[in-house]
Formats: sequence, C-alpha cells, structure tokens
Amino acid sequence: MKIGSSSSDDSDWLSRLTNGLSRSSQKLGQSINDLFTQKKLNDETITELEDILITSDLGFTTASNLTKKIRSLKFNQEITVDEVKATLAAEISKTIEPFTQPIKINIEFSPHVILVCGVNGVGKTTTIGKLAQTYSFEGKTVCLAACDTFRAAAIEQLEIWGDRANCHVFSSETGKDPASLAFDALKHSQDIGADILIIDTAGRLHNKKELMDELEKIIRVIKKINSDAPHDRILVLDATTGQNAHSQVEAFIDIIDISGLILTKLDGSSKGGVLVSLTEKFGLPVHAVGVGESVEDLRPFDPDDFSNSLLGINTSK
Repeated sequence: MKIGSSSSDDSDWLSRLTNGLSRSSQKLGQSINDLFTQKKLNDETITELEDILITSDLGFTTASNLTKKIRSLKFNQEITVDEVKATLAAEISKTIEPFTQPIKINIEFSPHVILVCGVNGVGKTTTIGKLAQTYSFEGKTVCLAACDTFRAAAIEQLEIWGDRANCHVFSSETGKDPASLAFDALKHSQDIGADILIIDTAGRLHNKKELMDELEKIIRVIKKINSDAPHDRILVLDATTGQNAHSQVEAFIDIIDISGLILTKLDGSSKGGVLVSLTEKFGLPVHAVGVGESVEDLRPFDPDDFSNSLLGINTSK
C-alpha cells in the first residue's frame, strides 16, 4: 500500500518531501557548511559536528555513531562539505532502513482494526482521513469510529473525511463513553464485512493517567469481540516537538504497547532529525511521514529520499 500515491508519482513526492524538510536541512546543512569550510577533520571538528547533530534532534547515540563513521574515513585529512553530507546521509539511511514499514492490511481479519492515538494537536484525525481515503480508493471497505467523543469538532472533522472517502463513520453525541462506541463500531464493522476499521481517539497528554486509562479501556473492550484487535496501535507524533516525542513514545508504549509510528508536520519543523533518533531508540516501524495537508502528502518514506532531503542533497530518480 502506497499512502497517497494514487495521483502522484515518486518524483512529485520527492519534491514535496525535500520542500517539507527544507527547514531541517537548512539548519543542519548550513551548520555543516560553516564547520567544514577549509578545515581538516580533527578532534575539534568531530566534537563540533557531534554537537550540530545533537542540536538537530538526531539524538546523542545517533550523533555519536555518525561522527565515529566520519572519523574512520578521513581523520586528520582535508574533507569537503559534500563528502561529509554524503557520508552522513548514507549512514542515516542505513539506520532507518530497517524501520521503513508501511502498514500491512490483512482484509481476512474482517475488519483489520487500526487504533490511532497521540497527544493533542498532532494531526490524528487528519492522518486517519488520509489513510481512509487511500484505502477506499484501493477498493477496500473502510469504517471510521469517532471515539474522540469529548470534542464535537473532532467528530465533525472525521465525518467530513468520511464523506470524502465514502466511508461509514460511527459517531455519537458528545460525551458518550469512547470504549462503548468502539465496541459498537467493531461489532457493526464485522456485521457488514468491512475490510478496515480505523478508531480515532481523543488527544491526551501522556502524563494524564485518567486519560491514558481510558485508552487502555478501549482496547480491553474491543478485545472482548476480537482478542487479536487492534491489529495496529499507531502513535501519531508531531515533528515540531523534537526530542519531546521520546517521552510521548515511552508513555504510550507503557500503556498500550504501540506497534508503529506516523510522523506529521515535517514541513513545519526544523526538527525532522528526530525521526532518526526515534527509530534507533525504540526500534518501532515508522509507517509514514507527513509534509502537508493533502492526501498525497502522507506517504511511506524511502530511507534514501529522507536522508538526502534531511541533508539537503539534491537527487533525481
């Protein structure tokens, strides 16, 4: 499944990804340019490069591993900016390649249940809408469950996406128990033979125990119908939060055993490097990245495309 690829070829996507990561690449690239202008690769430049990578949200472990690779290649020799960037891009690609895994839908589950969660404002409902539209265009029967029952606007937003994707949306009056709604949605999805059920949940701060307990309850209730559901438990993260995304992943893993990540708003951030440190620390699949509002702006990411775009390296396919 190629999210959002129905009306856009790979070169268009690469252009959007490059533009979306421009803030990150400008910040990282300019710092590297300034550092390696007519300088040898020595202890001083290695230390400064490591600091640049850390402040670009790649994380300490990733930064350390990358600078070790640079040191092994041309220590105490002249090195060009292009050589540094190319080496960093190649090593970053190697780091994230094992975690480049699109969502694998199994229609035999009838339905395949995807639970989507995250803190407030990360773009969960929009992400769900893009997924639903893509799956619907592929000919799958998709149902959506509006389990953010505390915000009328969230229900309305999901219904708009449902209309666009020709999907049935299960919703209720504001304030209904989210777990009860999820139960009813799964039951009905089974009855009509739907291929996919995507459950939208309320944005919740990861340090609010009562809200996290509610999320756990949703999972517990739907398991009464299907012990294997939800088949995917996806955490949506906002790239603009940078290293704060780590604490969010840790909290949600403890509660509901997150199975994969989607990173949104790369186009609004200079902190795109956080994707690299997240994969290295948690080992979770990154199903997709988002660089805009349209369906075509959410796609599974190619490790080479991402790494080159992050370093501001122009490539063509």
